[in-house]
Amino acid sequence: MTLPGGQNASAIRLTPRAGLVVAMAAFLGAVAFFWPFVVAPGTFGSNDAPPLIFGVLLVLVLSVVLSEIAEGGIDSKALAMLGVLSAVNAALRPLGTGTAGIETVLFVLVLAGRVHGPGFGFTLGCTSLFTSALITGGVGPWMPYQMFGCAFVGMLAGFLPRATGRCEVLLLAVYGSLSGYLFGFLLNLSFWPFSLDPNSSIAYLPGLPFTEQWHRCIAFDLATSLGWDTGRAVTNFVCVLLAGPAVLTTFRRAARKARFRAPVRFVRPASLPPER
Repeated sequence: MTLPGGQNASAIRLTPRAGLVVAMAAFLGAVAFFWPFVVAPGTFGSNDAPPLIFGVLLVLVLSVVLSEIAEGGIDSKALAMLGVLSAVNAALRPLGTGTAGIETVLFVLVLAGRVHGPGFGFTLGCTSLFTSALITGGVGPWMPYQMFGCAFVGMLAGFLPRATGRCEVLLLAVYGSLSGYLFGFLLNLSFWPFSLDPNSSIAYLPGLPFTEQWHRCIAFDLATSLGWDTGRAVTNFVCVLLAGPAVLTTFRRAARKARFRAPVRFVRPASLPPER
């Protein structure tokens, strides 16, 4: 919804408590992705244990976040919008999965997060991937990480600086392109520690200094998924650039008509005499 001055109105209201829960969830999500750099060697006894443990924790945290947001922070109209866009994303995802890095989900998250706010973008990222996983049979230990990766993309889109017209579309296209690399990098972090022979020069090796560990991680990302992530980045850039103006207009028109969380006012009809 566009307010005077070009601002966007959030479809999901984040109360202080809900905002704190989302912030804590985002922190845990960051730890779940970056655990190889912060967990001491031998803490879990196996490199395979942390992803499974964090995956379970992420599911629990997402359940808490969504229930907290739903408690007074989302009305029926915003819930309907969330359901429709989750279904759209679930239908779009199979069109590009497995084809040269083409990913048709993220650009919708970028545009929806921009128009409807970071809370809506975070929630839509979670529900879109969850719905898509159920439809395509992609349920597994990787699913929580995909959900959180998309949640970050949608949420950060809601925090982008103000812009209008072509500048806004270009801003979102550039962000969509960068988010393609960000999403790929985060997912690489979720399986990098146990995907290679430990003797490899780009494999995760517990106990290494941070700089050397980071160098190995970047080398792994460049060697294994740069081309795939570039395909995703180009897809996002082109989709936002071409479809962005129309989709933004549609989202904002729908938001204006829905009037999310519009205040309820009771006005006495002019034909009725005043009470005595």
